[in-house]
Amino acid sequence: MTSTEAPPRTAAPAPASRPRWSREGWFAAALLVPSVLVVFGVVVYPVLRTLMISFFEVDSPIATETPFVGIGNYTEALTDPAFWRAGRQTAYFAIGSIALELIFGTGVALLLNAPLRARWLFRAVVILPWALPTIVNGAMWRQILNSQYGAFNALLTQVGILGEYRSWLGEPFLALNMVMLSDVWKNTSLVAFLLLAGLQSIDVNLYEAARVDGAGPIRSFFSITLPLLVPSFAVVLVLRTIETFKVFDIIYIMTRGGPASGTQTLTFYTYLQAFSDQRLGYGSALAYLIVSAVVALAVIYLRLMSGQGALR
Repeated sequence: MTSTEAPPRTAAPAPASRPRWSREGWFAAALLVPSVLVVFGVVVYPVLRTLMISFFEVDSPIATETPFVGIGNYTEALTDPAFWRAGRQTAYFAIGSIALELIFGTGVALLLNAPLRARWLFRAVVILPWALPTIVNGAMWRQILNSQYGAFNALLTQVGILGEYRSWLGEPFLALNMVMLSDVWKNTSLVAFLLLAGLQSIDVNLYEAARVDGAGPIRSFFSITLPLLVPSFAVVLVLRTIETFKVFDIIYIMTRGGPASGTQTLTFYTYLQAFSDQRLGYGSALAYLIVSAVVALAVIYLRLMSGQGALR
């Protein structure tokens, strides 16, 4: 009977030690510190400071006495007729601008997606209005709509639509529509390029199959293009809703919120309360109400789109 040798014993594994940062890790953390400080100083601290101020009655940046009012600023805003008027004008401006930008943007995107010669040139021309600074855009449209020498009046009178020059920025509701027109002119190109990205992601074989089945261009658009563009529409709705709710610069340049407060949006009304009237606490509360409204709308958009299966 032969004896077998026992297998050699293996050493027990050493207990796992806590991982230590390498020199590269500490160097990467050191590189991130300036960015974190900048974000904290530019974003986090102002947001928290504004939230705190909204619960106090602050009437000056250097005020020494700031009585605590709790949610008094918020309740005052929600019961202020001027606030609700600015809210209705903001909603009208947002709905009108986004609807027109989606309609015109879809048409422009379809044209830019077509196999045309010098397509790159058309795309370069279309992007120019969006590339124009908003301040310049507002000043340009203010001159175009001038009641005495504006090009818009000159064009309409020469083609016989108007008999005399009209003050396009002199009536409250008309002025709001003119500001909307200038905003649509500028941002339609942005919407068009966002939708163009969605169009280029659609498989061309779907159109070939639809053509074989006898579907024409209109039916292909409503059966293929439009449903597959829903995610792009969701992105446009969220981005443009945020932008239209915080619109300020173009209104400041074109109308200063007038005439008769007819073009005062929520952000412009907040600016007047916080800086013109020096009611910083009330203005901070207004700012947070605007943020809450925008976040709520964005959540509703995304929920609706995800419920339809457009966002996964």
